[in-house]
Amino acid sequence: MWTPKSNKRNRPYRVKKTGIKDENIDRQILVLHQAIASKLLAEPNLLEQVKAKLEERRDNGQLGYGAYMHWVSVLELYQQPEQFCQGITEDSPYLRKLRRRTPFVGILTEQERQQALQQDAIGKLEQVLVDF
Repeated sequence: MWTPKSNKRNRPYRVKKTGIKDENIDRQILVLHQAIASKLLAEPNLLEQVKAKLEERRDNGQLGYGAYMHWVSVLELYQQPEQFCQGITEDSPYLRKLRRRTPFVGILTEQERQQALQQDAIGKLEQVLVDF
């Protein structure tokens, strides 16, 4: 009788499909989206660029209906800055997946991208708590 060499149900541990590299990429993408949200709030004229990109990707079949509806819903929250930012930067598996194919391309300049990543890499001293 044949028995499988590996049975997922019999594993006493859970194998995580994403590694540290994926986690770092997702963290960087999140930081960039925080910067994007801030810039969009400061420059509302850029919303039209995002809407055009969404329509283009939807029309070309590059964006599924669920992803399209999420981003359209987020853009509708623009007048409520806190909810707008939360919609862009929510840290969930679904949003991490959506941010990997972001419609916010071209919002940040290269200098702004580098600055956002560098500030996140450096961190802030106020964020460090040390108990002795």
